[in-house]
Amino acid sequence: MHKFFVPKNNIDGDNAVIDGEDVKHIYRVLRLQIGDKVSVNNCEGKEYVGEITFIDKKVVNINLLEENPINNESPIEVYLFQGMPKSTKMDLIVQKNTELGVKAITPIITERVVVKTDFKDFKDFKKVEEFKKLDRWNRIALEAAKQSKRSLVPQINVPIEFVELLEELKNMDLVVVPYENEEGYGIKKLVQNIEKKHINKVAIVIGPEGGFEESEILKLKEIEANIVTLGPRILRTETAGFTCLSLIMYELGDLGGVV
Repeated sequence: MHKFFVPKNNIDGDNAVIDGEDVKHIYRVLRLQIGDKVSVNNCEGKEYVGEITFIDKKVVNINLLEENPINNESPIEVYLFQGMPKSTKMDLIVQKNTELGVKAITPIITERVVVKTDFKDFKDFKKVEEFKKLDRWNRIALEAAKQSKRSLVPQINVPIEFVELLEELKNMDLVVVPYENEEGYGIKKLVQNIEKKHINKVAIVIGPEGGFEESEILKLKEIEANIVTLGPRILRTETAGFTCLSLIMYELGDLGGVV
């Protein structure tokens, strides 16, 4: 059954309206017809089984038949703070981490970040309503959420600076920072040293292509972040995030199935 995320205000009682790019996908690519069943998600985690009652080139009307109690979200919330990469690497980061169950992704500006931008200062991000790449990243997250049957679409946030990151991390139950210069202390040992039942919100902090400055690692240690190794091989910034997320979801979340 094909799944569609529909804004809450597009749902009125037993009726839902699909508009935008999904409409073309429904009638031209999927070739769905009146009477076909679909899954509808209200973008807040509530899902329904519905039946298509009307299709044209602008809208698709759905009659919601019943609520579907399925929940494909992890029992823990994992937030990725990603050092801003060059080129289109962020597209892959968003896609794969969405598939693996990340709750939200926030790009971070560290000392070694090298990114071309239309703004003279990253503080200018806060002075505009929309960062030009943000819409694309959120669309990628939406498509990945559909493909992986997520119950929620992760939010891709506006980039923040390192000092803001440190404040955000204070709200987390566990902070994990993969670092290429760390030796011996990895995810396996970390999991042995924590009380799993008290872990609900986990932050993963990934450095950019050039890695973290030692001074940044020291500041992360000051707020009791866990500096870990992911193994003997050095991973690219776009690989490190979803590798770490996979390990965390396996040890603390729902990856690997129920025992």
